[in-house]
Amino acid sequence: MPGPRKRIWRRLALVAIALVVAVTLVTTSEISYQQLSRSTQALNPCPNTSNSQCLNPKPASLPPPFIPDQKLSEQERFLSTVVHKLGAIPPSGTFEHILLRAYGAVFVNQEPEVQLPPKVIFTDDQDTQKFQSTLTLELVNGTHDCYLQKPAAEALNKAMTLEKISLKSGYGPGDCTRSFATNLKFWQKYANKRTLARVKQGKETRILGLVAPPGTSQHLWGLAVDLQVFNQEQRKALNQNGWFQTVEFDVPHWTYTGQTAENLPKFGLESKVVRGITYWLTPV
Repeated sequence: MPGPRKRIWRRLALVAIALVVAVTLVTTSEISYQQLSRSTQALNPCPNTSNSQCLNPKPASLPPPFIPDQKLSEQERFLSTVVHKLGAIPPSGTFEHILLRAYGAVFVNQEPEVQLPPKVIFTDDQDTQKFQSTLTLELVNGTHDCYLQKPAAEALNKAMTLEKISLKSGYGPGDCTRSFATNLKFWQKYANKRTLARVKQGKETRILGLVAPPGTSQHLWGLAVDLQVFNQEQRKALNQNGWFQTVEFDVPHWTYTGQTAENLPKFGLESKVVRGITYWLTPV
């Protein structure tokens, strides 16, 4: 049997080992805790709810609305607005340029909640649906299936509280946001492939005031509606809420610009009175 002195040294050795293990565990736990704290802080930058900045966070700032240089000509103001939204100007004489002239007034809309099309022509139904899937649509009051982009629907609803205004047909889908197939159906009702070829060549443009070629209608963008408007009070209510007639000769057609009449010239749009109706047209 070991002597008393050996037993004492053995006990001291065991105590020392235990102390080393304990210190190691504490150190390891502290490192893990610090690491966990840093990870938690990254996920929650405001753990202290008494912090006034955390209780009242600053809202995300929106970019200021674009206003073109007023020293530019009407055409230059409008084209700079299109570049700001579309990224480029279709070359003069092309089909896209012709369509921009006819339907491009919508690009003056500066509301951040409004989705503008990335191009002036959608090639097919799949292309159209891809864009429409990004839209937040809202039902127009008093209708069954008339949907528009949310800001456009809200503005139209406000106008309808001021004056009684009805959809052109009363059915909804054809008057409001249309599918590619509906756009194509309307085109085939009034025109054909020969007409489309003449439009692309710039030889026929009057038809654009009656019906839009497939994939080009403002109705595809959720920013147009066909209405029954008979008097100036109705027009005033619509204008006050950002709705204007922007397609010459298309009397029932209204475009949501999100602007006031005073602001439209700032973006280069020009007013033209035809048979008592004021159209706001692009200067292209």
